[in-house]
Amino acid sequence: MEYKQLLESHRDEVVSLLRGLVSFDSSRGEPSGEDRPFGDGVADCYRYLLEKAAADGFETFDAGGYGGHIEWRGVKDGVADPAGSEDGVSEKPADETPEPADETFGIPVHLDVVPAGEGWTADPFGGEEEGGFIYGRGTTDNKGSASVIYSAIKALKESGFVPAKNIRIIIGLDEETGWNGMDEYLSQVAPPDMGFVPDAEFPVINGEKGILNFEIAKKFTTSPEPGFHLTGITGGEAANMVPGGARAVLVFEEADSGKKRKGKASGRREASGGKGKSKNDKAFAHLREEADSYCESTKRRIVCKRAGKAFLVQAEGKSAHGAQPQSGVNAISILMDFLSRFELVDTEAREFIDFYNEKIGFETDGASLGIAMSDSPSGGLTVNAGTIRMNKDAVILTMNVRYPVTKKEEDVFGPMQPLLDAAGVGIIKGKHQPPLFFPEDDEFIRTLMDVYRNNTGDTESKPVVIGGGTYARAFSKMVAFGPVFPGEPDLMHKVDERVSTDSLMKAAAIYADAIYELTKGNL
Repeated sequence: MEYKQLLESHRDEVVSLLRGLVSFDSSRGEPSGEDRPFGDGVADCYRYLLEKAAADGFETFDAGGYGGHIEWRGVKDGVADPAGSEDGVSEKPADETPEPADETFGIPVHLDVVPAGEGWTADPFGGEEEGGFIYGRGTTDNKGSASVIYSAIKALKESGFVPAKNIRIIIGLDEETGWNGMDEYLSQVAPPDMGFVPDAEFPVINGEKGILNFEIAKKFTTSPEPGFHLTGITGGEAANMVPGGARAVLVFEEADSGKKRKGKASGRREASGGKGKSKNDKAFAHLREEADSYCESTKRRIVCKRAGKAFLVQAEGKSAHGAQPQSGVNAISILMDFLSRFELVDTEAREFIDFYNEKIGFETDGASLGIAMSDSPSGGLTVNAGTIRMNKDAVILTMNVRYPVTKKEEDVFGPMQPLLDAAGVGIIKGKHQPPLFFPEDDEFIRTLMDVYRNNTGDTESKPVVIGGGTYARAFSKMVAFGPVFPGEPDLMHKVDERVSTDSLMKAAAIYADAIYELTKGNL
């Protein structure tokens, strides 16, 4: 039986493996042991896959819980051809000892996920099946790919194919939060010679924009004056997610007690109700009125609540992947826009809000920051304000910028720095991932395109450059390849993330063919 027929016969196993992986909340947590640097959820998901692979007869390697791999050893020049030979086994004499393969074909996947966030209609870790879809965080990014890649390799092995390269599924565990795990893994294991990453779109990704993560920070001093004080802001889950929610805490401070005692009788009348409402009551009423007016005029959503003497202001946006901020609605931007309506007492907090609205706001192209740019292969730069944390002493805003493949890091920081200096805010540089690019006529790219076209009949789609960042950047000859098909919605990092079981199996067949073509001989 050919590997594609075997693969289709294992459809239920593919689905079962994906549901098993989705059942773990593998968003990054606090270290919980020597071999659990990214928390229990990540570690348990990782062990689940390694144990399955070992039970199925594959070799496994663990880099101390930072990552690892599943490997199928190849044989140099000992290529079986299940697609062409009758029995699907090598024609080498039985008494001839095959020489081990000296090249490795790598397929990096990752089992960590971004936090589920709020607003799901299904259990984000339930793996529920409905209407031909499997729901759950990670179904598209990247546990679905891990499931079909594993199943494709298993089907190839069962078919009798003997690869001319070692085939290695490399398992990353902190792809969404920093790549420290991959760095540690590669400090212990030599990188593969080539491969692809199933963590983007079809037909093939021949380029990835450069990615910059950095923080914008400002220190505050508080004012004793009466009026609205902004005591805190929180929003967002990760730099590479458009935040779907953000919250501010406001307190309305009345005049000092000495002034109140001079009008003691009047003060009692104000606290009693009716025309005698306290200034705090009036402040909250004003806040509610402004929120209603804002929602009506902008069609955005602001919710105000009272918690003792504090006022909670919740902005609701629409989450999306940080590589495509234009497809979401940034809740931090909504909140900052709304807060600009108030005469906040604390001058430096107000100045930061003004800076945000003037230089970031709802823009996703970086124009007001002076960094709008584009090129022919990859299009325009994108900007996402991913997280914000503020208290009475300081604010830190995490930014995520994706810049064109022909540009450099200094092309971003250079124009932006004077604007930040003028506003009195500091910048803290974080992880930088340089761009990746292969020409369309590269033999490797052409092979992947041929496999895709032969399986889909799609001769119109061409290689594309994306703003997303995949593990392809960590290796010398690697590109992203699927699993999202042209025309399918990109649900990575979004509420109700889900994958079609038909698309899963279609991708699995493409991956099996690609692995076969790229490991049956030297490319």
